[in-house]
Amino acid sequence: MSIPPQPPTSPGPYGQPGQPGQPGPYGQPGQPGPLPHGAGPQGWYPPQPQKTNTLAIVALVMAIVCGIPLVPIILGIVALSQIKSRGEKGKGLAIAAIVVHSLVIVMWGVFVALGLSGALDDIAKEKRDTGGQVTGPVSSGPGATGPAATNPASSGLTEIRKGDCFNTKDDLAQYGDEDGTQAARSVSIVPCTQPHKGEAYAVFNLDAGTYPGTEKVTKSAEEKCSGTALTSYVGDNPKVSEKLEIYYYYPQAASWLLGDREVTCFVGDPSGPTTGSVRAAGS
Repeated sequence: MSIPPQPPTSPGPYGQPGQPGQPGPYGQPGQPGPLPHGAGPQGWYPPQPQKTNTLAIVALVMAIVCGIPLVPIILGIVALSQIKSRGEKGKGLAIAAIVVHSLVIVMWGVFVALGLSGALDDIAKEKRDTGGQVTGPVSSGPGATGPAATNPASSGLTEIRKGDCFNTKDDLAQYGDEDGTQAARSVSIVPCTQPHKGEAYAVFNLDAGTYPGTEKVTKSAEEKCSGTALTSYVGDNPKVSEKLEIYYYYPQAASWLLGDREVTCFVGDPSGPTTGSVRAAGS
């Protein structure tokens, strides 16, 4: 009795002889081999680190160190939009810039409102009698300068009035008639019975409009501060006129934009402080 021959063994499903249905060794034809070291799946890339939005940084810096109104807020809003669309970092910086600059604007708004309402002037009024004469030292905002003096916008404290006597940190003798050098930025108004360096004899406003320029402003100040404005205040005493020098405060271009139009004429003795008023009786 013969035994029929067995069919030859067929190769495995992966091209390797073996038991039916058994895959060949890993890496043989038809089977993926091991991946190179450090390689990820096909089409996968490691995540990139997020960038910090540049506008957010600029907005915060400007909010802290720069006084340009509204610019930090605008930059902060634009930065928030970019951060959302680009997936960048810096949201906290942009929000901080908006908040910081908003608080600055609110503070300035309150300060201006109090100044316009006269609430800040009450501090100064408490140091004057019913006739407006100073009865005690008062700190005043306007800065003092020499013959071509500069009067920046009022800080909200007492403005110098006609007849007020005051002191400045500077020596009036150092100012020539034409140098126009700027002096101390603060003035202390005191009763004329106390030693003082200056006495205001005229206060007037320049015409409204665009800033005419320093030359025209100082020319107008010189014209109105000289002549009858002085003689009508001190009288005809020649000794007083010869002893005193004329000075004045005037608005600069920056303060002009804030509404400052005032020129204050005052006299002072270059040799040092004096006591008592030079105002003539009835003037």
